[in-house]
Amino acid sequence: MAQVPLQQEISHPHKRLQHLAGRYLLRFLFPEFPHELIEIASTKKPFLPDEAFHFSISHCGDYAAAIVSRSYRVGIDIEIPTLKVARVRHKFLHTEELSIMENENGVLPATESVFLRKLTLLWSAKEAVFKWYGNGEVDFSDQIRIQPPGNTLSIPGKGNMNGMFLKEQRLSLVLPFVNFKEICLVWVMTLPV
Repeated sequence: MAQVPLQQEISHPHKRLQHLAGRYLLRFLFPEFPHELIEIASTKKPFLPDEAFHFSISHCGDYAAAIVSRSYRVGIDIEIPTLKVARVRHKFLHTEELSIMENENGVLPATESVFLRKLTLLWSAKEAVFKWYGNGEVDFSDQIRIQPPGNTLSIPGKGNMNGMFLKEQRLSLVLPFVNFKEICLVWVMTLPV
């Protein structure tokens, strides 16, 4: 709190720490980042009114991530792989994505941890695109399509996924990712449209 002031009242201690950690990272990346000017849109996306910086923040568990750019629209997401993502995969994966995942891995994969990691990467990629878009009302299954990572996925490791954003226009995206031991990190950045 000595480095970053709390801009809104957050009563839960862990949520407050996540909030502060995200804003601290903004200043870490760009020391001149004016975090005191951050506003929250009706879609819950934080933004700067003058758009001097494009930024995105994510937190999950004890982890936080941020991405900042002066020139590019950005989105970032960080997730801890859990079984919940496997239970709700039919809600965020398009039937083609689901088919690829199940054909590669089988419905009950032999290596559940790799299957779960791939699902988490897909969820995280779609969240990063949603944050990048920033205007809400996106159907994750139909309007964000991601090519699942191949069978060469390594943990820890990194790579890129290809994606398409299909709302208002058709836009190809490249989504870099990093698989850390306990978390998945995915981001996207494109020139503002």
